[in-house]
Amino acid sequence: MADVLSQSEIDALLSALNSGELNPDEIEAEEEKQKVKPYDFRSPQKFSKDHIRTLELIHDNFARIISNYLSAQLRTNVKVKVETVQQITYDEFIHSVPNPTILTIFKMPPLSGSILFESNPQFVYKVIDILLGGAGTSQYKDREFTDIDKNIIKQVNTGLIANLKLAWEDVLEVEPEIEGLETNPALNQTLAPTEPVALITFSVEMNGSSTFINICIPYLSIEKVLDKLVVQYWFRENDTYILEESKQKLRKRVNVIDLGVTAQLGVTNITVEQFLGLTVGDVITLDTTTKEAIKLKVEDQDYMYAKPGVIGKFKGVQVLDIIDKDVGNYE
Repeated sequence: MADVLSQSEIDALLSALNSGELNPDEIEAEEEKQKVKPYDFRSPQKFSKDHIRTLELIHDNFARIISNYLSAQLRTNVKVKVETVQQITYDEFIHSVPNPTILTIFKMPPLSGSILFESNPQFVYKVIDILLGGAGTSQYKDREFTDIDKNIIKQVNTGLIANLKLAWEDVLEVEPEIEGLETNPALNQTLAPTEPVALITFSVEMNGSSTFINICIPYLSIEKVLDKLVVQYWFRENDTYILEESKQKLRKRVNVIDLGVTAQLGVTNITVEQFLGLTVGDVITLDTTTKEAIKLKVEDQDYMYAKPGVIGKFKGVQVLDIIDKDVGNYE
């Protein structure tokens, strides 16, 4: 509690301000120094801003992946995006979700412990309605989930959770595996009530309405890999292993790109009248001789010199040299 000034102390303070002996800015600076930031020992902030930011980047990628997955499964346009990433306690998470709800419990080695995937009842009923032939626009009624509901949504959630492997691949090689499914969140006592967790909330837009799904990651699950949940870890220049790993991934993705390759024997110009008069057996003279090298084009760009020939029953070319464009440009 702040000290209460007496009337004489107040008069002395005002007198010092009026005479210039005391600067108001100094008083404000002194107050700033004495400000104390509150800290709740019952819910310690174990996730740093870097950890939260990295989790947001990972699950933003996950949101784009499952948008395509759900659109394909439901045959309707589905848009998923990350709404919030925050640290709360496990007890706060359990009390924030409705009852009943679909709570899918899964593991994701090498992360330890269990992770929770919560599907809002509105999301569940819309998905089930569409998969069973409906339009997904009807209002759901608050009721218990049937065994058929559970089996259908378990298949959908299994596919959603499997996509976490792709979303996490740039940070960690994970292997998601389903453990079980629960409809009453209060019965799931896998963590202590005060255990800190990272809660990632997604909004799912389909057929003009929005619903929510959540992923709850306990701090204990990622405690051993926290050093990888820092953005700078991905771009650390002095780490040769990481740089080489990034190069290998980039090379692997570039190597599968298709390129069009064309061998050009030569060119010539003819008039429209000559073109219309062409018949089978006519000979067109090109601007190259039979002894000259031909140009090999890659995506319509001159790239190599080659020599035409026959390979078995097929026509082919033998590469002679690479056209050094850079040298020509510098000259």
